[in-house]
Amino acid sequence: MGSKASRVPSFARNWLKRILHQDEVNRFLWESRDKTGVEWLEECVRYLDMTLQIEGKENLPDKDDGRLYTFVSNHPLGGEDGVALGAVIGRHYDGRFRYLVNDLLMNLPGLAPLCIPINKTGSQSRNFPAMVKAGFSSDNHMLMFPAGLCSRKIKGQIHDLPWKKTFISKSVETQRDVVPIHFSGRNSNRFYRIANLCKTLGLKVNIAMLYLVDEMYRNTHQTFRVAIGKPIPWQTFDKSKTPAQWALYVEDLVYKL
Repeated sequence: MGSKASRVPSFARNWLKRILHQDEVNRFLWESRDKTGVEWLEECVRYLDMTLQIEGKENLPDKDDGRLYTFVSNHPLGGEDGVALGAVIGRHYDGRFRYLVNDLLMNLPGLAPLCIPINKTGSQSRNFPAMVKAGFSSDNHMLMFPAGLCSRKIKGQIHDLPWKKTFISKSVETQRDVVPIHFSGRNSNRFYRIANLCKTLGLKVNIAMLYLVDEMYRNTHQTFRVAIGKPIPWQTFDKSKTPAQWALYVEDLVYKL
């Protein structure tokens, strides 16, 4: 906000500090300042006291097979799921993976080296196609949450918003098989009420995103099931369906894991 920040009343600043857990987050960032990449992600998992029950780990392709893959997952939490999956995939592939992430996360020094940022807080970045192309053209595996935003409560069920087709078109273009992953978990009813209210009111600002750090702390000391499916050959995604239809096909497979 620049110079306008001084106009924000103190009670609002105090509320923001509390809901964003400013002191706790800064303390963790300071204490983990010597770690980056996968090591930092694993430190996050320890800090949040997450227990991961991984099923289907044998479906992760061999790290030395000379091929590149696109890992896609549902996005129920908006924080822990990304950290946990990055830790698992990063450890298996010796750090050779990249996220397509909200550009806000580039402010986390330990995470930034693993990220290809996408501007989600303002107008869509003109460089978005170039950044995606650079990621898929690299020698890194890609970890994506095709919904773009974390899950919402839809007709009483916790479910992703419709998946974007980018992972299909780019995986075919770069001949990457797609590995589906399902991550268990949910946020609080408060989060879903706020998200649905914003949608009902037609607000363009994603107010619910403000609460994601608080949701993360609410989800500490939890056990999460991670189900890894068999790789889907890129040749599967032929002209019999559109890329958007294939994206829905993979999304449905994920929710069956």
